[in-house]
Amino acid sequence: MIESEIEISEDLVRDLLREQHPDLAELPIREVEGGWGNQMWRLGDKLAIRMQRMDKLPDLQLKERRWLPVLASRLPLPIPTPVRSGAPSERFPKIWTVVTWVDGTPLDHGSITRGDHAADTLAAFLKALHVEAPADAPDASDRGGHPKECTDGFEHFQRAVDLGHFAEDDIRAVWDDAVAAPEWEGPRMWVHGDLHPANVVVADGTLAGVVDFGDVFAGDPAWDLAAAWVLLPTEGASRFFNSYAQADEATIRRAHGLAAMKSLFLILVGQNGDHGLPGGKPHWGPAGRSALDRVLKGL
Repeated sequence: MIESEIEISEDLVRDLLREQHPDLAELPIREVEGGWGNQMWRLGDKLAIRMQRMDKLPDLQLKERRWLPVLASRLPLPIPTPVRSGAPSERFPKIWTVVTWVDGTPLDHGSITRGDHAADTLAAFLKALHVEAPADAPDASDRGGHPKECTDGFEHFQRAVDLGHFAEDDIRAVWDDAVAAPEWEGPRMWVHGDLHPANVVVADGTLAGVVDFGDVFAGDPAWDLAAAWVLLPTEGASRFFNSYAQADEATIRRAHGLAAMKSLFLILVGQNGDHGLPGGKPHWGPAGRSALDRVLKGL
């Protein structure tokens, strides 16, 4: 992966704009901290540039270019909508995309203090997103299946994580219940696919936007409903599901188990630090432990 990384500087970004979108080239440019597959740069006050960095293939950005304009018009929170496309060139042999900027602070650097408002806001967003997708909507890649198909990943995370005061049997019980839950039998629904604290932004103590749709797919909405535990403060999950009001018991059970797996993943990323790589998230550890605590408390 290191070999696939390309050093991206402000001068390079401005040169690419001058070559392909000269009307934007004189806007102020500043780097945005974080990012893994893509590096973000602010472009003026209302735009940003997603530069393909660690991702070896352009598929995720191409998917966002295709589908985010379709989704944005009916979602109640802002999302980064593509407005210009950057093509590979001699200077930068990968794609890049100019998108609308979503104001707010990433939740992994902020907090939710208006828990009921955030729960209702997340529920409204996911109700609007979770509608039947068209036949040509993308399938899931490395996620999206029933929890029973993800047991190897769950067990890897559980083995690799320092559980501290958490009891392995308690976590396993949540996962086993999700594995035993019936599969999703509804239509293929639009799913964000990667809702965690770095992929939502907050302002005024509540959710203000959702970003990074590189994993968007059509399938089981339980993958997003896990966010009730991963994102919201204690007791937020109960409020969320009452407001969402369209999840059956089996879907909630699958979401609960997926929230346990996602929490372990956050802990693992924080535990491993950044290893000198871009996008390292040592602060994800506390977020993951808080999420796991909420998972084990249930609804």
